[in-house]
Amino acid sequence: MLQFPDLPALTGGSLLQLPAAAPPIQRLLLDSRRIETPADSLFFALRGPQHDGHRYLPELYRAGVRQFVVEAGAELPGGLAAYPAAGFVVVPEALAALQTLAAHHRQRFKLPVFGITGSNGKTIVKEWLAQLLSPDELICKSPRSYNSQVGVPLSVWELTAQHTLGIFEAGISEPGEMARLARVIQPTLGLFTNLGTAHDAGFASPEEKVAEKMRLFEEVDTLFYCADHALIHAAACRQLRPARTRLAAWTRETRRYAAGEAHWLVRGEEASADRTVVRVEQAHPQPEEYTFTLPFADAPSVENALHGLVVLLWRQVEPAEIQRRLDRLQPVAMRLEMKQALHDCYVLDDTYNNDLAGLRLALDALARQTRRLRRTLILSDVLESGLGGAELYARVAALLPAAGVVRLIGIGPEISGHQDVFAGLETAFYPDTEAFLAAFRPEQFRQELLLVKGARRYGFERIVAAFQQKIHGTVLEVNLDALVHNLNFYRRRLLPGVKLMVMVKAFAYGSGSAEVANLLQFHRVDYLAVAYADEGVDLRQHGISLPIMVMNPAPDSFEVLRQYHLEPEIYSFERLHDYLAAARRAAMPPVHLKLDTGMRRLGFGEEDVPELGALLHANAAHLRVASALTHLASADEAGHDAFSRGQLAAFARMTPLLEWALGYPILKHALNTAGIVRFPQAQPDMVRLGIGLYGVDASGQEPDALRPVSTLRTTISQVKTLPAGHTVGYGRRGEATAHDRRIATLAIGYADGYDRRFGNGVGEVLIRGQRAPVVGSVCMDMCMVDVTHIAGAQAGDGAVVFGAGLTLTDLAARIGTISYELLTNVSERVKRVFVAE
Repeated sequence: MLQFPDLPALTGGSLLQLPAAAPPIQRLLLDSRRIETPADSLFFALRGPQHDGHRYLPELYRAGVRQFVVEAGAELPGGLAAYPAAGFVVVPEALAALQTLAAHHRQRFKLPVFGITGSNGKTIVKEWLAQLLSPDELICKSPRSYNSQVGVPLSVWELTAQHTLGIFEAGISEPGEMARLARVIQPTLGLFTNLGTAHDAGFASPEEKVAEKMRLFEEVDTLFYCADHALIHAAACRQLRPARTRLAAWTRETRRYAAGEAHWLVRGEEASADRTVVRVEQAHPQPEEYTFTLPFADAPSVENALHGLVVLLWRQVEPAEIQRRLDRLQPVAMRLEMKQALHDCYVLDDTYNNDLAGLRLALDALARQTRRLRRTLILSDVLESGLGGAELYARVAALLPAAGVVRLIGIGPEISGHQDVFAGLETAFYPDTEAFLAAFRPEQFRQELLLVKGARRYGFERIVAAFQQKIHGTVLEVNLDALVHNLNFYRRRLLPGVKLMVMVKAFAYGSGSAEVANLLQFHRVDYLAVAYADEGVDLRQHGISLPIMVMNPAPDSFEVLRQYHLEPEIYSFERLHDYLAAARRAAMPPVHLKLDTGMRRLGFGEEDVPELGALLHANAAHLRVASALTHLASADEAGHDAFSRGQLAAFARMTPLLEWALGYPILKHALNTAGIVRFPQAQPDMVRLGIGLYGVDASGQEPDALRPVSTLRTTISQVKTLPAGHTVGYGRRGEATAHDRRIATLAIGYADGYDRRFGNGVGEVLIRGQRAPVVGSVCMDMCMVDVTHIAGAQAGDGAVVFGAGLTLTDLAARIGTISYELLTNVSERVKRVFVAE
């Protein structure tokens, strides 16, 4: 474990002041707004043209951070005396110190690590490679597109002893950068995606750029790439030592394959509307030919998937298994996503980057679309192409006819300055995204296929949102920042050394299991828990490598548990004997023993402990126990505290007997969300966080400490006047009145998870900040509310079903249920939208 006094020797810095007391460093902190556990965090005060991390030292110190890396010559606000308990190491450059520590951390683990670079597709290839290899490996990978000088060390810091494979992407924009990232990643395997014009402006030539990128792979054992990218192939042959690095290339060109320049030949590609059939021939270790179906038809996705396919062939995965894994590949967000839009339009969303090569690929995808719609391109300035404006936009104009583009909307000063090269198209130009949005009128776009292609700085996601604003009538908005806030609230209540298991069962309480689990993995929780094996399999297929406990394992799922490294909860002798039989045939994951101390639902009773201990002792060669747990029946109710303490006492009697029988210590955990707050002293080794993570205070003691994570929103489909004496809805249960009423029909019903018990005035929604009661019965796909008192309410307006101002706790109380039920009942047909502030 890294201790603060180790830092000067590792970073080449000097010690300014030792902290009064500090635990081992667990987290690297760069943002004062992202503090998780301040005591074990190390803050790096990075400086740049637009920011200076030293300004935030007082705020961090007040929040409890006590370990700092600062730069020589920087002023400490308030002087050293303002931080009497803090430790400071002074270094020449904080970024270099961050990278050095990450490199030191990387050296601790002797495991294969993929380094991925290229001009386009790095994030997609990384995510797909993780999906394809997840059945075999526990993978640590870059979160999102953390491929920068800062993002790479933060990604590598997430490596732990449990990982069996690392996958990290590296992006550069100028010479000298890749050597720094290579020292951090220390890849043993490499994958070069392609070479485009992104960041051309930072290099004297394409040859200089490819040579710089190739520096990532100078010490790898094997490099994967497509030999048809001639500059990549030439650089690999020139820069990499044949005795050190094997070139595992694939090609579509028979001459390259025949000349031995590539190990695999891809030929006979047959594309349909949504898939591509490819034949792959390989020469070694023995001549073989395979046929695979890729679940994509656009050229960039096919190339990205082929990179993953050849890695599986290199690993000698069975062809049938390769096909199964390819079939499960999921598109990666922010990359060429097709979205339904207003007025029978569709948006092809490629708001990830905008260079000339990327535009070519996006236009190729547009050309492949089979929808017979008018084609419009919304395009920002094309950045970092290395070309002069006139030549660049002449090339852009030349690309458009083949994709069938008939209308161009250009956004940015550069493209607007070269309008003349787009003669023959319908055109409109705007200086920036704000100007376009100010002039945007949805009715101007009907039955069109729109390619939205913009550099990140232009924020084209706002344009995509404008086209979609009334399409998805009902969405569950999940605020990831609020979720992290709640996670940190409970973490701060843990005793030193206590681990954290987080419940992500039931679709993460309705919030979206894979997305929530990825965030929890990034924030280094210790365990996840799911109800059934298939939930765990889904997480593994999305690249989750954390230990996962399965609470309700069935005997027919044991092989799946073994294959995906899922750890079952064992609660009965019958299930234990079943699992032992499987463990005698093959090595199985460790188990978690459920002890019944008063819940009387599942688990071994106190009277079972002698027999249980003897059975485990006799089978120690076959089975390892990871933990013992119990569940408190009434941790959230003060009236049952004596019963809860009795449960904890029983648990404390049972677990030492099991450990004695096993001959080794195991993790012990009893506290749920409410227990973490109400019984803080009962934290032996681990706690289990559930509903509190999602913003519901189960203890009743901290009603304002948590932030609501989920907001269920819908829209008004129509507003009608209900004449006096009339009724509305099934059974005419919308009560007749003596006055006319305005009734709004909402696009949500019980099939979306809106409980029928909210009918007839029990439930309310928020429209324009005012409460509108439900009128009549809740229908399958819609419900009605009274908006007589809400001036201006009209079709298209949004309605909050629950969220800020209309809490889950309040709504649950109205129908005599609990917040858990309302959250988990939100149907999976309701689109989840994940937001970060």
